[in-house]
Amino acid sequence: MAGLRVLLAASEVAGFAKTGGLADVAAALPRALARRGHPTAVAMPYYSAVRRAGVPVEGTGIVLPVPMGTRVLACRVHRSRLPGTDVPVYLIEHQPFFERDDPAAGRGLYQQTMGGGYKSDYPDNAERFVFFSRAVLELVPHLGFTPDVLHANDWQTGLVPVFLAEAYRAKGGYQKTRSVFTIHNIAYQGMFGRDVLGMTGLPGYLFNHAQLEFYGHFNFLKAGVVYADAVNTVSPTYAREIRTAAFGCGLEGLLGGLGGKLSGIVNGCDYDHWDPARDRFLAAPYTAETVFENKPVCKADLQRRFGLPEDPSAPVLGMIARLVSQKGIDLVMSAAPGFLDLGCQVVVLGDGDREFHDQLRAFRDKHPDRVGLHLGFDEGIAHRIEAGADLFLMPSRYEPCGLNQLYSLRYGTPPVVRTTGGLADTVVNATEENLAAGTATGFAFGDYTASALYETVRWALTLYRERPDDFRQVVLTAMAQDWSWDRSAAAYEALYRKVTGA
Repeated sequence: MAGLRVLLAASEVAGFAKTGGLADVAAALPRALARRGHPTAVAMPYYSAVRRAGVPVEGTGIVLPVPMGTRVLACRVHRSRLPGTDVPVYLIEHQPFFERDDPAAGRGLYQQTMGGGYKSDYPDNAERFVFFSRAVLELVPHLGFTPDVLHANDWQTGLVPVFLAEAYRAKGGYQKTRSVFTIHNIAYQGMFGRDVLGMTGLPGYLFNHAQLEFYGHFNFLKAGVVYADAVNTVSPTYAREIRTAAFGCGLEGLLGGLGGKLSGIVNGCDYDHWDPARDRFLAAPYTAETVFENKPVCKADLQRRFGLPEDPSAPVLGMIARLVSQKGIDLVMSAAPGFLDLGCQVVVLGDGDREFHDQLRAFRDKHPDRVGLHLGFDEGIAHRIEAGADLFLMPSRYEPCGLNQLYSLRYGTPPVVRTTGGLADTVVNATEENLAAGTATGFAFGDYTASALYETVRWALTLYRERPDDFRQVVLTAMAQDWSWDRSAAAYEALYRKVTGA
């Protein structure tokens, strides 16, 4: 079959600018699509972070007129490539909107740090991403191909399907283009005042409960869901969960009525970047054949780097996460004294809410020989935790897909997860039945309580200490799993063919 031409629009792309898992998807999926023979391009804003990343960037000479209500703003377009590929990345430059991020000054891609350490969204985020979404449509004639699919991601690009349908579909070069909208986390919807409608240039009658309006607000994510030809999210379980009041964040009624228009595709794992056999950050790279010989070397290295005693008999519990309530850090803090009583060491890497920073610092200061902490993000430390820990903690309140559990499986570090979203889809619980069948890849619990997390860790340690053959089998089964992007890209290809009829 002929390849499909895809333009993927995202507000962040790993290797250029990143705050979370969206960036990983926006970098890995286009690579995998290109490997499958689909001409693919990526569009993103030209942040200061892109300049700091040091990626090669060239000018294109393209200047786009971007309608913004009664105004027309200009933007220059630059071009780079996803590293190691020929996949072009088009960078939308407009300095007033996108060249403000500066970590040293507490300014990120979407937020700034205020007095007292609290983060606040930029007050012009609506204007910034109306502009970016419109610029994506203006970019289309300059790609060198007519896209079969415009693939928008999260609220920042929620207006891409809207502009395609309402302002561009009738124009030459857009008639056959279809839109796909991926929800990476429904908790972030991009809700703003009604005045945003004026920035879009869209007719006022679209501000109604069936289209752009949501309880008096202009809702970017809802707009993308309503207008896209297909909507998906990043795991089958999460696609079911967001149709319920518990997870739908107010949009469950809309999502519940989508029928087959809504689906779930598990994110992939970038095995080029996350491969213990070739990981440059590890003290002793390993494969499934050498994991039990070399993983202890990685564990000792991790303990040294965090100033913990190099005790091979002390189970190391690792956690890498945004330190927010979604990630279950409250459960970890409640259960952590019990983990220490079980003889464990705990190592945490992450950044997030000030209250969790303070709690973790206090816990580390009270137990400096049992607790390791790095606030912020460090790529090398992340890889060393995945390789050096004995168990990986991921007790999320909700988790659309999750990537760290996929890394943990690959690194032979059984994840301890809550059965929600993508965690439920990717980790097979080490019950006696699954152990006997040889299918267990980790440890899972259902109730969102500290006691459930503690008991699950205690069961995992029972295998670790008293049934080492069973624990080793969990490690090897986990490492044998295939959660590659090639697998995920095949599912996206099927979705694209469904919406285009190709």
